[in-house]
This record gives sequence, structure tokens and C-alpha cells, in this order.
Amino acid sequence: MSLKATSDLWWKNAVVYCLDVETFYDSDGDGCGDLRGLTDRLDYLGGMGVSCVWLMPFYESPGLDDGYDISDFYAVDPRLGTHGDFVEFVRTARDRGIRVIADLVMNHTSDQHPWFQAARADRDSPYRDFYVWSDEKPEEKPGDVVFPDKESSNWAWDERAEQFYLHRFYSHQPDLNVANPAVRDEIAQVMGFWLEQGLSGFRVDAVPFMLEPMGMPEGAMVDPHELMRDLRAFASRRNGEAMLLGEVNLEPPVAREFFGDEDGDELHMLFDFFGMQSMYLALARGEAEPLRNALREAPEIPTDCQWGRFVRNHDELTLDKLSKAEREEVFAAFGPDESLQLYDRGLRRRLPPMLDADQQAIRMVYSLAFSLPGTPVLFYGEEIGMGENLAIEGRLSVRSPMQWSDEPNAGFSTMPVADALCRPVTDDDRFGPAKVNVTRQRRDHGSLLNWFERLIRRRRECPEIGFGTLEVLDGGAPSVLLHRCDWEGSTIVAVHELGGKKAKVTIELDRPGDAEALIDLFSADVHGLDGGCAKLDLEPHDFRWLRVRRPGRRLPP
Repeated sequence: MSLKATSDLWWKNAVVYCLDVETFYDSDGDGCGDLRGLTDRLDYLGGMGVSCVWLMPFYESPGLDDGYDISDFYAVDPRLGTHGDFVEFVRTARDRGIRVIADLVMNHTSDQHPWFQAARADRDSPYRDFYVWSDEKPEEKPGDVVFPDKESSNWAWDERAEQFYLHRFYSHQPDLNVANPAVRDEIAQVMGFWLEQGLSGFRVDAVPFMLEPMGMPEGAMVDPHELMRDLRAFASRRNGEAMLLGEVNLEPPVAREFFGDEDGDELHMLFDFFGMQSMYLALARGEAEPLRNALREAPEIPTDCQWGRFVRNHDELTLDKLSKAEREEVFAAFGPDESLQLYDRGLRRRLPPMLDADQQAIRMVYSLAFSLPGTPVLFYGEEIGMGENLAIEGRLSVRSPMQWSDEPNAGFSTMPVADALCRPVTDDDRFGPAKVNVTRQRRDHGSLLNWFERLIRRRRECPEIGFGTLEVLDGGAPSVLLHRCDWEGSTIVAVHELGGKKAKVTIELDRPGDAEALIDLFSADVHGLDGGCAKLDLEPHDFRWLRVRRPGRRLPP
């Protein structure tokens, strides 16, 4: 790839930070985070090195599913601010060198959306076919229900419409009929509207649910790949830098299809769910093999496309691509109590409590995620080591308010009544705001936050990771993942000990005479090479990023 082309593919070397406006920072003391508060905290994000903010839904909504039940795709939720506040936020973010993307929820609407209200009121309404209806309740197979603790079926009876309607999630979220060209036009119009407000792309929600249409006549469902191609082409016409990041939790070969053809004409980025789940299995076993195999077997992707690397996201930590026995291994290691598990497929925990607050292990895991080819995606609070709040029901346990200080309400809000907050602050002795907060860590040079700033700076300075090719190496230690990334004649070698034990590893480089030394990017260490080999002694959960120094080639500082 040409050096001059990389700036156009900004998403390949970005650092993405996901947040919920509602729980980030409250500027007016009403107990709910807002866009003005988020704008006030942009310098915090910019100083940390974040280059792209991903907003969870901020649209008008009844708020029954944390904003994913949208009642107006074109309006800002009044609790979060005004449309003017949104535009000011995007403008200020751009001034700080930060792009903004937002959730695109095209699978469903709220049942309060005017489209659904019109559809249920009249069978002849042009909006009737915006949704999926049936006179009889269709048959369902086991496992079809996404939230079995809340719903018993994917079909709900509507008294006014006198028909069943499809909802793959909650009954208050009727599914859109994306086979209808009018619906696809509306989706494109929503995209075009927010791109005009300054967005640089979208995180596309729930893509796999378009693969298995339910309740429609045979042949009625649009090819999901055709839809993705159409949306990408539309976004590119409206904004040449626009990026689409897909939530596609499928087996790697099937997920790969959503990048499109060999040149990439569908989604620009996909979250690497399979790699993430393999990482947790490797951590549970203390052996690198599950992740090593996942990386070696990962399909090739188009040059302009990218994997999104993450340690956790805003939902449950899903383990659904592991076998039942493998899931049980991860549960036993990181969430043996059933109250920590969800739907027998995931965990409702953040990483620090899972690792018993072991700072070395926590840093090793994030170093690993940042060192793998792809774009790192952080969920708010990860940079300070926030824990979950199990007092909050279900998967929302990881979406407690951001912990800014040890002041009341964690400095998130000046609301005097704690019970009036949008969501309760974590009160855990080890992970609550008294111990874990931004203010305290900014003043501690050895804190996780300050380490994250260094990690992000190094990641942004390593285009080998963002643009390069991956090779998984065999270092001779079962608990160690050893890999290299090569790009434009430059090489990064990364070493991570996953088992929590001392290990010895041998790094062998091809063409021994081509390399002089390995330069440690997080210390002053320089490792000499003997016949193209270097031997390292690793401490438990040790990690290294090493750049290969070659004769006559100048290295970045």
C-alpha cells in the first residue's frame, strides 16, 4: 500500500472510544449525561489520544432499551440536549482531531415510532409494509429468542392491528421489513441526514439478523449483502471518508463475506468477535493456543478493510462462538456465579474484576488487543479500570456512570439525590469511584490511565499494526503469544505471556543478516540478535512491543 494512501483509510489506524452520552457526564445536574457535558470532556479524550468517538444511540426514544428503541431517527433525545448541542459537539470534536460515528439501528424501531403507529392503525397505510405481520403465529425453533429472560417468542399480538408482528429483540421493538424498498430508502435518508451533520460514519447494529428472515414470503427478503453494498455506496457518495463498522457476530468465513468482494465493497470494518472469544478462552486456560489458532485461521480481508479489536463492548461479553465446554471453562475462570452470566452465552462483567484487579494482567490484555492487526475499540471507563455494577439489571451492568472523581455521584453529576441518577454509580469497595476515578489517576504517573495514554500514543505511531500483515510465530512457550506485523519494510514483534507464569521465548527472524537488533517500544531495552535470534526471559503476564532495527533504516523515536 502506498504511504500516501493511508491517510484516506483513517479507520485502519484509528483508536475508537465508545460511550453512551447518558452516562458520560452531566453538565446541568439533572442526573442524566448530556451532549454539553460530553463536549466539555472532549479535551480529556483528545489528550488520551482517542481519534474517533462512537456514540451509542442519542436519538429520541422511550428509553426502554437504552436508546436502541428509537421513536424518531432525525431527533436528538431532549434529555441529552438539542440538535444545536449535537452540531457543536461534532464541530468541537473535529477541532480536537476526533471524528464521530454513531449507531445506525436499521433492524427495528420503537413501537412508539410514527411509522409503527400508522402501520398498526390501518392495513392500507403505506407504512403497514414497513413491518412484518402475520395472521397466525409462525412456528419457531429453539434458540430463536434473543432475550429468553424477557421474551418467550419473536412474535407479539397487536390488538389494534389484529395481527402478530415480528420482533427479534424486545416486543416494544418491532422489526423493520428491509425487503421493502421504501424502508431501505428511509435508512439511506437517515444516514444522509446525519452525515450532513458532520458524522464520519456509523456502527451498523445487528447485521446478522438480516441473514435469517422470519415470517416473510419466500424471496421477499433483500440480499443483506446487496443492502450493505447499497449503503456503502450511498455513504461514500455523500461523504468520501465515511466508514461503516458492522456488528457481525458470525463464524469468521461468514463474517468475512460482509467485507464484500476482494476489493471490499460492503462494510469497511467488522468487530472480531471470534478473536475476542478465543482470547478469553486462552486466558482461562493460561495457554495461547486458542488465540493462536484463531489468528492463523482468520480469513484474508480486503486491503481497505479492517478488523475492530476489542476486549469488551457495551453488551454482554458474548461467548456464543465457543463450544459449550469451552464456555464453561471461561465461566469457571471469570464468572462461576450464575448471577454473573447471561443467557448461558456470556458474562455481564468488565475485565478488571474478572482478573481480580491484577494490574499487570489487565495491562497485558489491553497491550495484546492493541498489538493485533486491526483498529482498537475501547468502551468508556476501560482506561481507568472501571468495574461493573451488578445492581443494574442484565447487560446494563457494564453501563454505569463514568467515574470522574471521588466526589458524590463519582463526579458524574451534581444531582443531590443519588436515586435520581439515570443509572446508579458503582459502589464496590475496590472498583467504585473512591478507588477508581479519572482525577486520581491523572495525578499518578504509574496509573492505568497514564499507561493507556502511552499505549495509545505508541499504537498510533505503529502503522505496521494498522496496515501491515500478520504472522503468528512459535516462540517455544505454550503460554506466550508471539506475532509480528510487517508493513513497507518495517516490522513490529509483539510478545504476550497469557498464563501468569515465568516463561522463556525465542524470537527467530527470517533473513538473519537483515536485522541488527530489537528495540523495546515501552522501555530503553535493546535486544541484540545472534544469527537472527533473540531470547527473552518473561515475567508473569509480561508483554513487549519490539521494533526491528535494520541497517541503514531510520526508526521513529
